[in-house]
Amino acid sequence: GLRVSAFSPASSDILTEAGAWRQVERQRHCAYRRMVVEDRDEASRLTFEAPEFGLERLGTIVENDLVQWSLWQSLLVTGGVEILCPERVVGLEGSGSAMRVRLDSGSDIECGLLVGADGANSEIRRLLGISQDFWDYGQQGVVAVVETETPNPGVAWQRFMDGGPLAFLPLQDGASSIVWSRPEAEAARLLALGDDEFIAELENAAAGGEGHWPGRILGSGPRAAFPLTMRLSERYTARHAVLVGDAAHVVHPLAGQGVNLGLLDVAGLVETLVLARREDEAPFAAKTLQKFDRWRRSEAEVMARGIHGLRGLFTPEELGPLRRLGIGLVARSWTAREAFIRRATGRNRNAPALARGSALTDLLRS
Repeated sequence: GLRVSAFSPASSDILTEAGAWRQVERQRHCAYRRMVVEDRDEASRLTFEAPEFGLERLGTIVENDLVQWSLWQSLLVTGGVEILCPERVVGLEGSGSAMRVRLDSGSDIECGLLVGADGANSEIRRLLGISQDFWDYGQQGVVAVVETETPNPGVAWQRFMDGGPLAFLPLQDGASSIVWSRPEAEAARLLALGDDEFIAELENAAAGGEGHWPGRILGSGPRAAFPLTMRLSERYTARHAVLVGDAAHVVHPLAGQGVNLGLLDVAGLVETLVLARREDEAPFAAKTLQKFDRWRRSEAEVMARGIHGLRGLFTPEELGPLRRLGIGLVARSWTAREAFIRRATGRNRNAPALARGSALTDLLRS
């Protein structure tokens, strides 16, 4: 598919525990060990190398469709799981002891905990009556796969420009997946261009990158665009129900953290339920679910509002001197660089144990 995501080392650990990452590694993926962030005029640049932080990689670029397929394959071989598909939730009724879920086929399911993981336009969230703060950036992310004269050397490269950032993400065959954030009218214009015209504009926008990469662009595949928004739910829990992933929060793709935040939610929920059971607490009780809510909502809001502020810093031209000063300070500070990487790789101190290399069996027996 056209949409790819940068999966952090923490996310690959979580997917390993879910039995899905092995399927990904057997197919199309590209680990990157270097990340470059440039200002629009190349006056300021941040470079991160995996070895300087004791890491094998900073992340892995994988097609979203492949990860979804791998998770589905893992689910099919997991015991104790009943799959009802296709089905759609049309009603919810909570009681003191369970949640009753009404399906469009007319049947009902009763469960101790309902997990809403049904995306940004979550029907579960709507039925639970959970409201959201919503920001529309008035932009679209234009995506395509491009081939460059010099193959992508395994670098995630991003440049901040007037109107929004341009990112080149490495793919397994040396090609790059681009995400170009543009105002809506400009995005529509880029989608309507012929391939040669689009390539010419992309080359111009990317010219003069570190080491003169990406240089000449030889070809571009089909293009698509998706809206750029931010959504933050007022709460992640209700009686016998929780929200995770995009159902709970949507962040600007500037830092590539949307899918990683969702997987951290899942790992955090597992850890919360396991710890409650170990301490003889009711795992689905409101008190237990509120612990999850406080933990994951605070983490997601720090990330979302941080990206929101970063986007604001990089957008107006008049903030150029301040922006360059900030990049320079981070570039010279080991503490700031390490904190940035810990957050980007999902290894910060507040991350769930499954995101820091622990296995599920470790949680169950500790």
